[in-house]
Amino acid sequence: MKYTFSYLVELQFLGFRFSGWQKQTNAKTLHDMVDKSLSFVFKDVSYKTVGVGRTDAKVSANTYYIQMFTDILINEAFFMKSLNFNFSADFKAISIHQVDRAYNIINAPKIKEYHYYFSFGEKNHPFSAPLLVNIPENLDISIMKAGAKLFEGEHYFHKYCTKPSANTIFKRTIDSCKIEKNDILTANFFPEVSYVLKVKGKGFLRYQIRLMMATLFELGKGNLDLTFIENSLKEDNDRNFLRNIAPSSGLQLYNIELLP
Repeated sequence: MKYTFSYLVELQFLGFRFSGWQKQTNAKTLHDMVDKSLSFVFKDVSYKTVGVGRTDAKVSANTYYIQMFTDILINEAFFMKSLNFNFSADFKAISIHQVDRAYNIINAPKIKEYHYYFSFGEKNHPFSAPLLVNIPENLDISIMKAGAKLFEGEHYFHKYCTKPSANTIFKRTIDSCKIEKNDILTANFFPEVSYVLKVKGKGFLRYQIRLMMATLFELGKGNLDLTFIENSLKEDNDRNFLRNIAPSSGLQLYNIELLP
């Protein structure tokens, strides 16, 4: 079906209760919930939505976009009020604006920034679980910071991708990768000190950031060294993906910059 109008809708969501973005049989997904909420907004009006990309189960987003197609011209103020009224507490609509019908949210150039929030040592308050991963062992944050910087630039990420397709491009560029003290997410039930891995680039492979984070955790525990990371990113690496994947709940799609 061809639709007349196209819109970009910016959302935020807490992904902890959901099995990722993509619709699945017998699973509660983010896309399902968005479309269900829109069915109350539009009632008998036909529409279609496409997400900017997939997310893993339990992953949250501070910034996410859907492209929405419909045959009616939308009253944007009314739409925003109605959508937020019908959304569950896990979702919030931030903005909407009309775009050309030919615009393609999936193929449009963009820069994504992901955050991974973590702490170590004493177990966290259970209320932290949807946003912050706790590592029981002590971590050497200084060497983890050095390890994170090694991911910056153009590298071969065969070892940081699971279930690639025949057309997967493993040579990727990471614009920035760093670990800092977390001063972004705060709550009185958070530990006194926590950290965030910030990764920015044009595109990422399946589980790439969680595999990178798991490797940095092992580095911080003293189970790996910096040479391991350096060798894992070379063109002649053994191309077998790493098996240790960091939990998904600490990962957040923090920002998406849509490029002209």
